[in-house]
Amino acid sequence: MKQLLLELFTWWNGQTMGTRFFTWRKGTKVGEDQFGNIYYEGGTTTFGLPRRWVIYKGYADASAIPAGWHGWMHHRTDVPPSKEDYKAAEWQKPHRANATGTPNAYRPQGSIAATGERPRVTGDYDAWTPGN
Repeated sequence: MKQLLLELFTWWNGQTMGTRFFTWRKGTKVGEDQFGNIYYEGGTTTFGLPRRWVIYKGYADASAIPAGWHGWMHHRTDVPPSKEDYKAAEWQKPHRANATGTPNAYRPQGSIAATGERPRVTGDYDAWTPGN
């Protein structure tokens, strides 16, 4: 029952009812990645390319698509990683969740959210105060 309600009223948790129906009618499962996301192909786009989509396991986060699947999703290759022995290049980093708004967010020195004092720079000014 919970899954049905999530599919009816949210788009960010896996799939909606419309996506489920479209996948059932037109989709062919192509593969699955290490995160549990499932990739489909079926029909054609207006450009004549095969339509490709992913159903996320859990929260829909586009940055969670691994590099090999990302290339396939964007038609940079016709062979999905599930049908070849894909090895990520050494410069391709594994997925990290977006840390914005969490204690692990990047806060450079001088940021209002960072701890400590901002270092003085040549463009700084001293604010006027009464009596000075």
